[in-house]
Amino acid sequence: MARTPSNMIPLNSMASNFNLLDTISGEFKDLNNLKGPKGTVLFFICNHCPFVIHVNDELVKLANDYLVKGIQFVAISSNDVENYPQDSPELMKMQGDILKYPFPYLYDETQEVAKAYDAACTPDCYLFDDELKLVYRGQLDDSRPGNGMPVTGVDMRNALDCLLAEKENTKPQKPSIGCNIKWKM
Repeated sequence: MARTPSNMIPLNSMASNFNLLDTISGEFKDLNNLKGPKGTVLFFICNHCPFVIHVNDELVKLANDYLVKGIQFVAISSNDVENYPQDSPELMKMQGDILKYPFPYLYDETQEVAKAYDAACTPDCYLFDDELKLVYRGQLDDSRPGNGMPVTGVDMRNALDCLLAEKENTKPQKPSIGCNIKWKM
């Protein structure tokens, strides 16, 4: 299992807009229409990555806990589906339905969105404020497949709580670790 760290882009970076197919609804979704009134979390994930499989339940729980507080969640898969057919839009929809994703699961076919965010791995997590300025990037928590630590989302939850309380997040922001995004050749 490859262990690729996320790229820690500068805080206060502005989110790049996109218009991608939501595999769950079958509609195209635009970031400016999706963004939450208090903030927006973007997850770069995929169906087959063991690191994502390890945290999937927490992604759903996290979204359910914070959607009601004005935070929007958006998942994006940017993997090359020609070489990784288990990440196809049809199977993304099936995954979202099975896991009851309470957020759109978008397909980045051209991989331009992943490149715009300098995404490197799955899961790769970003939190933007209500103006779409980056306030957190990195891991959900210290849990990884096989390390015996519980999946709690503590790092992301702290960042969300700081954003909602309008206070500075003074905790260190650690890179996520996961499978590398499967880039097209």
